[in-house]
Amino acid sequence: MTAVRVTPRSSLPRVALIGGLLWATAACAGTGTSTEAAEAKSSTHSSTAWEEPAAYTYTLNSTEGERALIGTFRVTVRDGKVAKAVGLDEESRRVVRRSPGVVPTIGGLLKELAQARRDDADTAEAEYAADGHPLRVTLDWDENAVDDEARYVISAYEPATSS
Repeated sequence: MTAVRVTPRSSLPRVALIGGLLWATAACAGTGTSTEAAEAKSSTHSSTAWEEPAAYTYTLNSTEGERALIGTFRVTVRDGKVAKAVGLDEESRRVVRRSPGVVPTIGGLLKELAQARRDDADTAEAEYAADGHPLRVTLDWDENAVDDEARYVISAYEPATSS
């Protein structure tokens, strides 16, 4: 007959595993909560207080959905209003010909973002540059609806220098 030797197993590895899982769960939950709180706190601006200058230029690429504003535009803002919008592709040239006033300032995009958040849109997100101006705004009022999305990418932002 073969002798079987039974040794008591330590429960330390099991306790360590459970403790690690609890710690990871708590850490993830804390990160999401603080991120949500930060996003809610800054409904129209990043944590860096960015104030829209009265004069600047930027390139706007607008995609998604069947909105009136589709294409890539070079935008010049003076006195807080769009002074000039140039379509950089066929789609945007058509928009500028038909409805030149539809091209927004960056402040106008931030107002649209704030309104989407007030309206409890399914998606109302923005990414910001180090100086606080938005780089990307993504909106979707109803995730179940077709073509109500908007995606704006802001590049080549240059505040006007006073001379």
